[in-house]
Amino acid sequence: MQEAKRTSILLIGVDRYVLSACRKLGVDAVAVYGPVTRDNGLQEIPDGVTALFCDDHRNPEAVLSALHRAGLADHRFDAVQTTDEWALVTTAVLGAALGCRAVDPGVAVLFRDKYLQKERVRAAGVLTARSWLVEDIHLLDGDVPPMPFMPAVVKPVAGAGTSLTSVVNDEADLGKLARAYRKRRTTTRTFVAEEFMEGQEWTADGIVSGGELVFYGLGEYGATCLSVIESGASLRMRKFDPHTEQWAYDLAGPVVHAALAALGARDGVFHMELFHDPETGRVAFSECALRRGGALTQEEIHCKFNVDLGEAAVLSALGERPAPAVKVRSGTVGSSYLPNRAGILLSCPTPEQLRELPNVEFARIDMPPGMILPEAFGATGERIGQVMITTDSVDLLDRRVEEIQSWFLGNLHVIPHEVVTRQVRDWSREAVGADYADVLYDPEGK
Repeated sequence: MQEAKRTSILLIGVDRYVLSACRKLGVDAVAVYGPVTRDNGLQEIPDGVTALFCDDHRNPEAVLSALHRAGLADHRFDAVQTTDEWALVTTAVLGAALGCRAVDPGVAVLFRDKYLQKERVRAAGVLTARSWLVEDIHLLDGDVPPMPFMPAVVKPVAGAGTSLTSVVNDEADLGKLARAYRKRRTTTRTFVAEEFMEGQEWTADGIVSGGELVFYGLGEYGATCLSVIESGASLRMRKFDPHTEQWAYDLAGPVVHAALAALGARDGVFHMELFHDPETGRVAFSECALRRGGALTQEEIHCKFNVDLGEAAVLSALGERPAPAVKVRSGTVGSSYLPNRAGILLSCPTPEQLRELPNVEFARIDMPPGMILPEAFGATGERIGQVMITTDSVDLLDRRVEEIQSWFLGNLHVIPHEVVTRQVRDWSREAVGADYADVLYDPEGK
């Protein structure tokens, strides 16, 4: 009797929650990954997963070559999936090449290209910022054409994590920014300038299946991502409670539904950002990704709503409809990045020590001792570590974040960049009890 064929999925990049879901669902997984994942070592690939290394898992050529080298050129995958923002279009192209389920290439482009995305959403009647395409920012100089709006947020047309994002107040600012990027010889050159929008930055993270919104959880950033990058503050998030904060869902719901429909989202998990104007009550679309949100989005959604976005991503990729058993946890669920000081990281509290603090539900350290900490991180995807906190109220959440950050800084040991060698020797004595001072040679050993 012939054994039934097991479901097989090709994963582009490594996502620990997606890999966990594959094991739970009995799905055979082949994960293709690149040098950053291998060298970082944060996400380990578990036993039972076929792991394929290549130079660039975001490049279809590199992925297909890795499959051929592994003898999987003719393997029939049921689906190809990614959580990697920069690999979404690659996933779509690979799906077409391998003849398996994947996001439609045209839809993938809309979820990557922020200019095309806003044009499509605006055409559907959804409130969003006006945008202006900068095809090659290196070619902008002193003679910048008049902008249709100011101030403007200038960012890569297909970027993520608020990287290379700036506010310009006039054409002179835009020309200065262009010259700076040209001087740095940035490889990213196509940008979009978007109308600056005031208000609170909200998030919507959820699941869409067959073009229907199955679930979403609403949240907010403590401050806008752009202001966090500009100020060097620690990113904070929390989830809105659909019972006690139903008003927020009433305001955002129509925008979430309309934007997903306009962008042609069919199956998968999504992370959407919105702007809420407290004075008018209006909610405007900002941008949307067809993958799980970063930071501790997975953990927050699972903790607050009992919804596993990693499992939903696998089921959606395979064409199965996720049926999450939503169970709203009372109180407040939020998270925060941990603060850092510039220099060489000697030591910091462990995740276990952080979890022993009051109200800390989960903790992760992303940069181990020995790493060089910058003066400021350049994108929201960069941080020393993160904590998720559960409390009875928003006020208590805010207090706990302040207390945890203060405690973490007090137990963070960093060698500043500007120290002299003598100070490094002193820190070695204090931190590891090793004396690296000069000594006298004594042939008698006295």
